Amino acid sequence: MSGTSVSIGNIIIPSDSEAIMTLEGQYSSGVYGKRPLAIVRGKGARLWDAEGKEYIDCVGGHGVVNVGHCNPAVVQAITQQAQTLLTCPEMLHNNVRAALQAKLCQLANMGRVFLTNSGTESVEAAFKFARILTGRTEIIACMRAFHGRTMGSLSATWNKKYREPFMPLIPHISHVPFNNLEKLDQAISDQTAAIILEIVQGEGGVHPVDADFIEGAQRLCRERGALLIIDEVQTGFGRTGKMFAYQHYNIEPDLLCLAKSIAGGIPMGAVLINNRLGPIQSQTHGSTFGGNPIACAAALATIDYIETNHLDTRAAELGEWFVGRLRRIESEQIRVVRGKGLMVGIELKQKVTPYLQALMGENILALPAGLTVMRFLPPLVISKEELEQVAQAVEKVLLVK
Repeated sequence: MSGTSVSIGNIIIPSDSEAIMTLEGQYSSGVYGKRPLAIVRGKGARLWDAEGKEYIDCVGGHGVVNVGHCNPAVVQAITQQAQTLLTCPEMLHNNVRAALQAKLCQLANMGRVFLTNSGTESVEAAFKFARILTGRTEIIACMRAFHGRTMGSLSATWNKKYREPFMPLIPHISHVPFNNLEKLDQAISDQTAAIILEIVQGEGGVHPVDADFIEGAQRLCRERGALLIIDEVQTGFGRTGKMFAYQHYNIEPDLLCLAKSIAGGIPMGAVLINNRLGPIQSQTHGSTFGGNPIACAAALATIDYIETNHLDTRAAELGEWFVGRLRRIESEQIRVVRGKGLMVGIELKQKVTPYLQALMGENILALPAGLTVMRFLPPLVISKEELEQVAQAVEKVLLVK
């Protein structure tokens, strides 16, 4: 592949890794810490760089490609819709959008949906909806939580690395320890509009919620008039072994934030709104690109593929096997292996970055989750044989370093 001339119209696309990285290095904003790798192609659970080197992808676009890279059903839906209608604002009705809205509400047994372009936008919308529906201003989040990087969602994110450069943030947002129901109870006031919780704290270290905590949180919300916002931006659409991770527990979110894997790789998000809530006042929020036909078509194809191929069940079974396989690695560097479905973390006794770099040398791509946790978010179509290759590579780098 290296050296092959590629163009879009009259614009030449760089074709080798050095040229790609040089051009991006010159013109990119600089806000991203980039790995020395130029990816140009993907299929299923595999990625290829500009020179044709192949990798098993356990980054998955940060949990985006649950149905695999370039899933044929999603590609077909995008292609067909691109030849029909690219954009249609929500001031006008649209057939594909209508079908997706109905499907999403049916999946979660919710009443209505607001469509966005990303996870952080979904959280921002949920905060606005919670405030206008309750007439209250306070939001409670958890320590180690990650809810996004725009100003409202950033205010609910815990890590000071993300927060401190942008202080002061949105007022009336506080944090309590994750899985500590007593502290949550104490934090709720008559001005609490909502509690926002992750079912598995992904960026915070792959920490699953306790049933007593999440079910207790819903009870407290119902008793005190606050809303329960569940952030499933990373855990949704089969990742944890259910279509939505909250379905592992006896709860019904008031607002459900979705994104990442909703549209198979196309930018999209959503906020699902519980039937028990009243209508949201017209013109209180909006999005130019939210609910565009391309994203809606991709999402319908993605959801259909997940359901038809039972990817949620597959994630549960493969995840259980993968966690067990990783726990058999006899390395003094491992503190604990934890996860839910195919959202798996290995907590180490030292910083994780050198091990992630070593995994790249073994043709495996994985993520950090904090300073000491190695995180795996592979496409749910990954095979058991591919996961075994991942486990062998992890074993090799942990035993060597």
